Amino acid sequence: MALVFGGATAVSIGVSSAGESPAVQSAAPREDCGGLDTALRNNLNFIADQQRNPDALSEARIANRQAVVDLIQQRRAVAGCTEDVVADPVAGETAAPAPPATAPTTAPPTTAAPAAPAEGTGDGEVVCAGSTVTLSGEEGGAPAASSGDFPVGTRLRVTNLDNNKSITVEVTGPSGSCVLLNNAAFEQVREPGKFLIRRAVIERVG
Repeated sequence: MALVFGGATAVSIGVSSAGESPAVQSAAPREDCGGLDTALRNNLNFIADQQRNPDALSEARIANRQAVVDLIQQRRAVAGCTEDVVADPVAGETAAPAPPATAPTTAPPTTAAPAAPAEGTGDGEVVCAGSTVTLSGEEGGAPAASSGDFPVGTRLRVTNLDNNKSITVEVTGPSGSCVLLNNAAFEQVREPGKFLIRRAVIERVG
């Protein structure tokens, strides 16, 4: 009687008559490692392709092929196959050589240019450097100012550096800024359409 085992034919010889000696069976031939390696590589290539280009069914396909890979590995172990089988590399996916390491370049430290000091007219002491000047909102009356830094009666000169216009006013009340000009004073030094003097020089002249 002939039996098929693992793709090869094994022949067993036996005697059916009662009382005769047991059947003598020949050993099954070892599987070919070349065929197992090829089957393993094909399945690994399929899994790698699914991983590179997945779709909705890729997960199930990969799980199914992984089971086949595990079975082939078991058969390779029994057959004594020792070759390290991996998926074929994809053309154009060779690793690019790493660029040579270069020492980091350090940019020289930059220092901000010091702000130019405010220059007054020379008639008084420059105060509140860097302050802006705007309206106090007081309407009517002679040009005047309010201040949070100087007492009532102090005379201040305000110069708008954007148009070089100046006015000297007296502090007539308190405010929350170095100096606020009432409408009459502000109109004499403002630029048309602007309600803030950003580049101003304030001098205490009396």
